Amino acid sequence: MSRKKTIWFEVGEEETIEECLQRMAAEGYSVIGRKEEPQFEEVNGEYVPVRQLIKFKGTLID
Repeated sequence: MSRKKTIWFEVGEEETIEECLQRMAAEGYSVIGRKEEPQFEEVNGEYVPVRQLIKFKGTLID
């Protein structure tokens, strides 16, 4: 079974950035990119920020 060369890893709600990076390394990937996306929730007709979603792009280490 071949693994993808690049994959996005999402930092979980109860996970630190360091834990996510360690998980990536354990799976054989190194960081080549990062992106953040705000998550909103509608409250009384207004959008309120709930959390910041952080994703790391990993490339397979040869």
